[in-house]
Amino acid sequence: MKSLTRQKPFDEVKRLSDGLNRVFLIGCGTCATMTRTGGIDEVRAMKEKLQEEGRLITGWVVIPTACDEMTAELLKENKKAVQDAQCIIVMACALGVQRVNLYLPQPVLPALDTLFIGMEKSPGHFFEACEQCGQCILGETAGICPLTACHKGLLNGPCGGTNKGKCEVDPEKDCAFTLIYERLKEQGRLDLMRKYHPPRNHQVLPRPRESWIS
Repeated sequence: MKSLTRQKPFDEVKRLSDGLNRVFLIGCGTCATMTRTGGIDEVRAMKEKLQEEGRLITGWVVIPTACDEMTAELLKENKKAVQDAQCIIVMACALGVQRVNLYLPQPVLPALDTLFIGMEKSPGHFFEACEQCGQCILGETAGICPLTACHKGLLNGPCGGTNKGKCEVDPEKDCAFTLIYERLKEQGRLDLMRKYHPPRNHQVLPRPRESWIS
């Protein structure tokens, strides 16, 4: 599972860091490197762009996994450069931004937008695999999540627009419920297609979410 990200427009990065001219840059060696949004090459390119705008780069680092405990150690190793910065620009997913923010008093600014958590379907091709709704029905839908596989996010289907197994919103995409039907048919469990799934209870996991693991 990977966090899928895209770079924010550079003008937005400049706006977020307006007046904060000494910058420390952080990239991520895992997801953001794989998606080419925050690896070594992208951090170096951001460094050059900011320098062209007259910003002083106090230092930069690509943390192997920006969203875990290793972040604290890498920040300690770069303590002087981090302390000299007026802001930290993070080229990682939102989890990485929040992790860095735990340890530093300066503004911690995202250079990326986090799109979704996904799985790799083929080299460089990712799809959203889980909405993390807290009410998993994969056991009744042959391991295919209709919330993420269906453009309309339907729990019960197919809708009236499906045509020859394709989605009416995107005719190039297979209808989620056709996929579910075919898989359940292979398993001899087609009776589950008749099961009605009530609307989701959005209070199952009220925000902000927390979980204790014992």
